[in-house]
Amino acid sequence: MNYPELFLKKHEDKRLRQGHLWVFSNEIDIKRSPLEQFAAGDLVIVNDSGGKALGVAYINPYALICARLLTRKPNSSIGEKFFKTRLTQALILRQRLFDKPYYRLVFGESDGLPGLVIDRYDSVLSVQITTAGMEKHKQLLVNVLTDLLQPSAILLKNDNSQRQLEKLSLEPELAYGEMPERLLIEENNTRFLINVAEGQKTGWFYDHRCSRAQFAGWSRGLKVLDLFSYAGAWGITAAVAGAAEVTCVDSSESALGLAAESAALNGVREKMQFVRSDVFEYLKQAREQNLHFDAIVLDPPALIKRKKDYKAGFEAYRRLNHLALQVLSAEGMLVSASCSHHLSRDDLHEILRSSARHIDRHLVFFAGGGQGPDHPVLPAMPETEYLKTFFCAVSGRI
Repeated sequence: MNYPELFLKKHEDKRLRQGHLWVFSNEIDIKRSPLEQFAAGDLVIVNDSGGKALGVAYINPYALICARLLTRKPNSSIGEKFFKTRLTQALILRQRLFDKPYYRLVFGESDGLPGLVIDRYDSVLSVQITTAGMEKHKQLLVNVLTDLLQPSAILLKNDNSQRQLEKLSLEPELAYGEMPERLLIEENNTRFLINVAEGQKTGWFYDHRCSRAQFAGWSRGLKVLDLFSYAGAWGITAAVAGAAEVTCVDSSESALGLAAESAALNGVREKMQFVRSDVFEYLKQAREQNLHFDAIVLDPPALIKRKKDYKAGFEAYRRLNHLALQVLSAEGMLVSASCSHHLSRDDLHEILRSSARHIDRHLVFFAGGGQGPDHPVLPAMPETEYLKTFFCAVSGRI
């Protein structure tokens, strides 16, 4: 295919050759390929400074991540065959991993489809398109998904803040079929009611699936506190597995309402409490009231979305873990997680170490986790590995 050419500055091809897929605006030779000649979403051939083609990308001349590589075959045509091949590859992997159709079907760059995330809820597909390049191909994408999976509905969520940076609409779009108000999904032998259209992100968080299963198996007979519980994925799974008592805390009334219905659906409503509250305030009040829990799950939303938010976000994570440890029973279990890419595993490690020492508790890590297998990591792109989880055993002074 004869796409226009984009030239990189000298030595700026190294990261791409190592397997990364992004080209930043300051890496482009704007004298040889002026950015104003391109429209947002255009397809281009990416060349090194010597003119050797590195592959086909889409471009947004107004974005910091200016181009994202789709294929390393410069003669490729980005059309129906391309999307069908990539989506089929993604589907084959998920079908090997899971025996039921509830998973993240596409995880952006890791599946060779930058700017695209698709969660599958049986016959309903929830799609997040975050770049102008992928937006330009959305109808082709919908057509291929329809042929490949015969879904009952495809919803383009369009509520991701990344779309604002790419100057895209935030209005949701029902691209195919009819969208039910609520869906029934399964995870770890537990059933959940979710609202995809009104829910956060794509409607559910599949990424912690494996860690939730581990925690559930270790929480039998315990009094559990599930913080930032959303629709109850951690807490209800633990209750089904035999936790004695579970308290779910979240600021969303609608999410807690769904969680309560899901608890009833699984026959564990009588041992669960649902509290609508700011988590910081709840923990402060629990400390003042001398409340204690045998196991605490601390799984906040991303508190560091941009590098410039790091200092404030780090302090928020520190305060949360410090407060959680103060209401954790002797010989308790803390599950502490972060989905902020800008907070490293080492950062969370240090937060837990310093928080435990500050209140003179003995804390050890006995297990760790990350994103589930339907969120595969591209080795050359650290950006695709974002989730980190520590399972901590916490006792008194030793």
